[in-house]
Amino acid sequence: MELWFTEKQTKNYGITAKIKETLHTETTPYQELAMIDTIEWGKMLVLDGCVMTTDRDEFIYHEMISHIALSAHPNPKKVLVVGGGDGGVIREVLKHPSVEKAVLAEIDDRVIEVSKEYLPQIAVALGDSRAVVEVGDGIAHVKEHPGEYDVIIVDSTDPIGPAVGLFAKSFYESIYEGLKEDGIFVAQSESPFFNGELIHNVQADVRSLFPITKLYLASIPTYPSGLWSFTIGSKKYDPRVIADESRSASLVTKYYTKDLHRSAFTLPRFVEDLLS
Repeated sequence: MELWFTEKQTKNYGITAKIKETLHTETTPYQELAMIDTIEWGKMLVLDGCVMTTDRDEFIYHEMISHIALSAHPNPKKVLVVGGGDGGVIREVLKHPSVEKAVLAEIDDRVIEVSKEYLPQIAVALGDSRAVVEVGDGIAHVKEHPGEYDVIIVDSTDPIGPAVGLFAKSFYESIYEGLKEDGIFVAQSESPFFNGELIHNVQADVRSLFPITKLYLASIPTYPSGLWSFTIGSKKYDPRVIADESRSASLVTKYYTKDLHRSAFTLPRFVEDLLS
């Protein structure tokens, strides 16, 4: 007998993977959580039926949501990650030697604990002395720490359930206030194929607050359509420009490079049209 997992990415489209074993399932106070072992992608973290990360392609998302903003900032010392309980973004953030403190604000502690158990190569940096793990509402955390962070990274799930508020303009306003005068913010902003209206709205909201607002792309096979977008807002620095070439060149990565940093902002015409 064959077992398959299918994520219904839209009403009419899904992706499917053959399962070797279901490792863990539970209903947390916030969402349905599952860890499954697939033949093609290895271990896969699934929240509310949506793929969050996998052994095989996790490095793409985690590197691209982290290193663009951090490399554009000349001296990132204090970084906040909202969401991202698997720890992958914290792992990438702490590759930058200037970072003195990286705070993880994750609302669901079970995501953290299950990731530590089944995805240790992703969660490896959660025990680093520079990492501070705070279980609680990331939206509230941002409001309570004005002017504190050099970089804020929003590693959210899809805009359903507990993540809905992470796509609201009021949250972006709090982020603006939570950043220092030269701070940079980045968030995942879904698929250009399936979420064009959301991308348009997020860009408009962020652009109304940040003097420099851009969109960039990465290819992530297990995310809806395989093409993924990130919205970045900066108070001072052009995120397309690498602040310290030597620092970026010394990063140990599998996807991100200096050349890719620049080219990620070159958008296909249909994506450019979403922003107009």
